[in-house]
Amino acid sequence: MRIVPGEIKTADLHAYLLGSVAPRPICFASTVDKDGNRNLSPFSFFNVFGSNPPILVFSPSRRVRNNTIKHTLENIQETKEVVINMVNYNMVQQTSLASCEYPKETDEFIKSGFTPIASDIVKPFRVKESPVQIECKVLQIIETGQGGGAGNLIICEVVCMHIDDNILNSAGRIDPHKIDLVARMGADYYCRASGNAVFEVPKPNTQLGIGIDALPATILNSTILTGNNLGMLGNSTNIPVVSDVLYDDRLISILKEYTADNDGLHNALHTYAKELLDAGDVDKAWQVLLAGEE
Repeated sequence: MRIVPGEIKTADLHAYLLGSVAPRPICFASTVDKDGNRNLSPFSFFNVFGSNPPILVFSPSRRVRNNTIKHTLENIQETKEVVINMVNYNMVQQTSLASCEYPKETDEFIKSGFTPIASDIVKPFRVKESPVQIECKVLQIIETGQGGGAGNLIICEVVCMHIDDNILNSAGRIDPHKIDLVARMGADYYCRASGNAVFEVPKPNTQLGIGIDALPATILNSTILTGNNLGMLGNSTNIPVVSDVLYDDRLISILKEYTADNDGLHNALHTYAKELLDAGDVDKAWQVLLAGEE
């Protein structure tokens, strides 16, 4: 499929973009108008864009179907303040309810059953049930267009954060499993960023990986190892020498079984190494792969 903007309907392009650029964190924005009336609405065009100064950006886009703007944008234009409440799994259904297009005078805190609590610095209220509540001053609003689907980039500076102590680990950092965040996919789909969905990809900050191009040809051209497997090996800072190889029972068994079968030995070693890499054991995978180079 090949898509050129302008050659398909905006609604269709919108669907393809949201299905492709995902998952997207959810900005659950609390605002008030100039008279202090509360509004609460989620947006998935959202992310963090700096820490000094701390900057968040989200976009309440113009509605595709009728080219109108949202109450959140109207309120921010009046007050230049917003609270961004992060959304976890326990509150996702209520958050979705707050996205309904109620009349302007409707208080979505009441409709969605959330508890408003006063902020320390800005006027909009925080959502008590949210694991992280971020008070922001709006620095700039950038319109990206005037047609339906056009964005309105709300550039916010963080002035105060409130973090539930229950989501912290022993080091005082946010534990991804405890915060249990959710994110938006395309259509009606969400994803839950905890449990088996969370994994680590170690990356050295001070030492360079050797790169996939530096791998031995027999490893680089493997028909068994995946791109992810090669990426893990390429992220190593050096290739161990053969004398560093330590044998284990399975490796010894493979070497004995395929003494006269080079292709079988290659496939068996690479299959074992792949299992080790998939389990995160890069050092032992190197040992297994290098055993076939002797």
